[in-house]
Amino acid sequence: MRIIGIDPGLNATGFGVIERNKSGSKLITAGVIRTSSKDLIQDRLSKIYSGIDGIIREQKPQILVLEEVFSHYKHPSTAICLGYARGIICLVSGQAGIPIKSYAAKRVKKAITGRGDAQKHQVQRMVQHLLNIKEEKMPFDLSDALALALAYTYLDKIESGRK
Repeated sequence: MRIIGIDPGLNATGFGVIERNKSGSKLITAGVIRTSSKDLIQDRLSKIYSGIDGIIREQKPQILVLEEVFSHYKHPSTAICLGYARGIICLVSGQAGIPIKSYAAKRVKKAITGRGDAQKHQVQRMVQHLLNIKEEKMPFDLSDALALALAYTYLDKIESGRK
């Protein structure tokens, strides 16, 4: 099964595609779509749309995994910007006919590291270990996206076992 994990953001949207089979998970491709705060909002959203659309067309994932929106009362504009990017990603997924699964950040951290309060660098190290990635420098947007895809491989088994 081919899974794409996406860590949505208006400045940086991380994506990671993995292939899951009986022998484990394999990294297919990953990266970050960056936009500039100097650009108009419609241009930034268009760049995210085009980037994710191209990846989906090329990689043909069976499921798209997104992080659930988290907002803090002190920073409501962050949630709004995240919502813009997330909406564009949902639109691309809907147009491609790909189902979406969403997980809270704590649930992803627990699935990957065993601890829901794990730090970003701990999640990153575990993602690198699980996918045999030797790179020292990996943006958190990218490792978070890969963590989402990997979390799906673990959590889907648990959830489908309950049904």
